Amino acid sequence: MLGGNSGYSVGNLIRGVIRFAEIPEGCIIDGTIDGLTPGEHGMHVHECGDISNGCESVGEHFNPNNSPHGSPKDDLSKRHVGDLGNILADATGRATFRMTDKFLKVPDIIGRSLIITKDPDDLGRSDSPESKINGNSGARLACGIIARSSGLFQNMKKICACDGLTIWDERDRALNYANL
Repeated sequence: MLGGNSGYSVGNLIRGVIRFAEIPEGCIIDGTIDGLTPGEHGMHVHECGDISNGCESVGEHFNPNNSPHGSPKDDLSKRHVGDLGNILADATGRATFRMTDKFLKVPDIIGRSLIITKDPDDLGRSDSPESKINGNSGARLACGIIARSSGLFQNMKKICACDGLTIWDERDRALNYANL
């Protein structure tokens, strides 16, 4: 699940779901994101899954080979593993996409984060000093932690009948044994 939050206006309504699935040819990245401005936006896997300070605490692009920033079509010597290129939002602000990346591995990205940026990624091709670092793709608009999805019947969430919250949502509340 992806959510907007990087210190921008209250009510940032960027929301989406992105799925990663490994196949013999690589990793399928499939998703829908709503609430973007029409046009292209960069998409990157970042090194940390820490969103304690919103999208600003996720670290840099996932780059285990210490390569320059590049295109998802480049070899690993010319791109970060986390360089996923651009997605295109239509006139309504919806981006629907499906791509395959030949270097991304699901076990390597669990616990990391996915970022959507304000501007298009230049794929490391411009003269800007930021081009070889982050694709000159601008501010971080939305982020989410990449987590393992359970298989069918593996993660049955327990719902509290009184208020509809999951047990996880209630983890910090004191138990009231009088109401049990």
